[in-house]
Amino acid sequence: MQLQPLTAISPLDGRYRKQLDELAPYFSEFALIRYRVLVEIEYFIALAEQKVFSLPKTKIPALRKIYQDFTVEHAQLIKDTEKITNHDVKAVEYFVKNELKGLGLEDLLEWVHFGLTSQDINNTATPLLWKDAVEQTYMPAIANLVLELKKLGKGWMKIPMLARTHGQPASPTILGKEILVFVERLEGQIKLLGDIPFAAKFGGATGNFNAHHVAFPKVNWEKFADKFVHGALGLQRMRYTTQIEHYDNLAAHFDTLKRINNILIDLCRDIWTYISMDYFKQKVKKNEVGSSAMPHKVNPIDFENAEGNLGVGNALYEHLSAKLPISRLQRDLTDSTVLRNIGVPFGHSILALRSIQKGLEKLILNESKLKEDLENNWAVVAEAIQTVLRRENYPQPYEALKELTRGGDAITKKTMHQFIDGLKINAALKKELKAITPANYTGVWN
Repeated sequence: MQLQPLTAISPLDGRYRKQLDELAPYFSEFALIRYRVLVEIEYFIALAEQKVFSLPKTKIPALRKIYQDFTVEHAQLIKDTEKITNHDVKAVEYFVKNELKGLGLEDLLEWVHFGLTSQDINNTATPLLWKDAVEQTYMPAIANLVLELKKLGKGWMKIPMLARTHGQPASPTILGKEILVFVERLEGQIKLLGDIPFAAKFGGATGNFNAHHVAFPKVNWEKFADKFVHGALGLQRMRYTTQIEHYDNLAAHFDTLKRINNILIDLCRDIWTYISMDYFKQKVKKNEVGSSAMPHKVNPIDFENAEGNLGVGNALYEHLSAKLPISRLQRDLTDSTVLRNIGVPFGHSILALRSIQKGLEKLILNESKLKEDLENNWAVVAEAIQTVLRRENYPQPYEALKELTRGGDAITKKTMHQFIDGLKINAALKKELKAITPANYTGVWN
């Protein structure tokens, strides 16, 4: 069956392809091949700049066009070669050499992939595509979501809301502040994500520049590699490696993204619950269906879809961060197939971010319901009253309020004021206590 969105095995390439099309330049097979070609070309240029061989400077723009103008047809040529070589990176090497012939550089073909092992290409191409994806797609997406949450939080800073601890009515809070809780948490993790370097390995078959050194013993290959990886690719080269990069920093990226996802799951569940409590209504489109059986329903599907995608993403991030830093001696191949999947949890994370953004834009504040809940829960001001009474050195105020609020009868404004009237305190203090309501007992927030 020919591959198309309706026949794709993965929903990322099927149902959600249109939403994730922008990730193809980073995580597709085409993308990996293109990034490998990029590294091969830039390495070839760097060798020439090191004076290992002579290359006319006029040829450099044409060389870079090999990866800048790289097409799916070029990638297919490489895949066709791979069927013969049974080696993906060697097929890239042959492609680059063939392109050099077209530029009249036949005498320089053997400088392509000079002294390298496949992982010098893979462990630079993969962190580079990962870096580009994080910086160009994820960071803008998460930043936009945080901005939307911050906007909502600031806009709702005068909306009192009944808080719930352990699912029970608790000291009232401010709706906007509860949203800003998530803003603060997300901003902290985003900063941590930005502090983690994008690490690469570049050092020959077992990380020691054996082939490079034996051919050119007077060249400082470590200095060369540092300059190439950092300067040309914008990555940080790990100095002591086996045949592969440690993946410790990559694992740290996955773990941080997992924590961000956990925060977003927490957000989704809270918003979902607020919707179920009727604190929020949702904007609807005329022809949309909430339930196939119940016409009245408007389901919070955006937050539910987001939660599901965040969970799938986290399951994969967990495996990636646990597996990749572990190898056998100087190298095994288990990292190769695993690394090809790093775009999968990334895709699910991007889907979730967009679902949450969409869901937030549908929210309509039902302020009357928030006020009603506060008015129906006068027991929550018991904390305030007993605290003021403690200030006045009133005997056993906690116990007195406990007896009132746990008596089984509903606590209303009337019963609370009757309780205050029965206290042996002066009129000014009674007035102060009666001024406390569930709607104004919200603490201090700017």
